[in-house]
Amino acid sequence: MSSDSVKLYSAIYVALLIAAILNFVLFEVEFFGFSYWEAFAGTMIISVIKTVLIVAYFQHLRWENPSLTYLMGLALALTMLLMAAAAYSIS
Repeated sequence: MSSDSVKLYSAIYVALLIAAILNFVLFEVEFFGFSYWEAFAGTMIISVIKTVLIVAYFQHLRWENPSLTYLMGLALALTMLLMAAAAYSIS
């Protein structure tokens, strides 16, 4: 493993750690006074960023053929549609 890749993975690890701390701050630190829905929206945004970092770098999708990335995106979109359909059928 080269020195550059160690630096890259370390920087991503630190970014994920900071994102986890921000999730805690959004819900638990009363000083900032976020409402529940503001904290929820912030958590969802942070979760998307964390997911992109993990998938792109730790699962190496950033360096794969773009068709594989599109296939993964299609699988994600279909999963979201199935979840929406399941949620709709429950209510």
